[in-house]
Amino acid sequence: MGIKTYNPYTPSRRNMTGSDFSEITKDAPEKSLCVSLKKNAGRNNEGKITVRHRGGGNRRKYRLVDFKRRKDDVPATVIGIEYDPNRTANIALICYADGEKAYILAPQGLMDGMKVMNGPHAEVRIGNCLPLSEIPVGTQIHNIELYPGKGGQLVRSAGNSAQLMAKEGKYATLRLPSGEMRMVPLVCRATVGVVGNADHNLINIGKAGRKRHMGIRPTVRGSVMNPNDHPHGGGEGKTGIGRPGPCTPWGKPALGLKTRKKKNKSNKLIVRRRDGRAIK
Repeated sequence: MGIKTYNPYTPSRRNMTGSDFSEITKDAPEKSLCVSLKKNAGRNNEGKITVRHRGGGNRRKYRLVDFKRRKDDVPATVIGIEYDPNRTANIALICYADGEKAYILAPQGLMDGMKVMNGPHAEVRIGNCLPLSEIPVGTQIHNIELYPGKGGQLVRSAGNSAQLMAKEGKYATLRLPSGEMRMVPLVCRATVGVVGNADHNLINIGKAGRKRHMGIRPTVRGSVMNPNDHPHGGGEGKTGIGRPGPCTPWGKPALGLKTRKKKNKSNKLIVRRRDGRAIK
């Protein structure tokens, strides 16, 4: 994928960049694999805002991406690479030999007409999904399961990949994009390759209106609010926050406070945290 720039005929256009969509080979989505998305603007069933700064945005259809890849030993042909408005990665439409169609995450190097397959007997090739026990050590993988049969949960965003570092006993050791080293059961599945659309993080949004198209509303700093709206608010002119550390509008510590439970059962599966500390 390449990055395109624009002529600066307005100030916001000057630094704006976008994707040239050179990887995209299919425009219209597959209707049978799309469902409607109901907008709730960050509100729950009582109408109360539970997630701030959400609302508006363009209408989208949700593409039913197959993260489980459980149709084993049936070869599939890649029909096209599509844009997905619901994620940073592109998706690929595949058609199995028996005629069934499905969406998968499109890894780098996957092109129209290529063959992909699922299951323990599949080759170790880009786009194929295998159990970790069948993947050689050192391979770049993505869409990794944490629990057998649940479907891929790790490493699904654009340009990301994990590396299979070791296999011992019932577990495989992975190095995740964050730097964390983690053990995952060998029976869990993963897809070979690196997630495509790697230049996504180089795109400059350029103007506020483009964020509104994504359904993201403006975020206001607490320091410019009144004291009855935020603990950082109040004071004449620009002032400090007036307390030991930054906090949320409800007075809870923010920016750096660790929220992970110390007694999580999965702690024993983390070999090294992303900050480099070993688990005791």
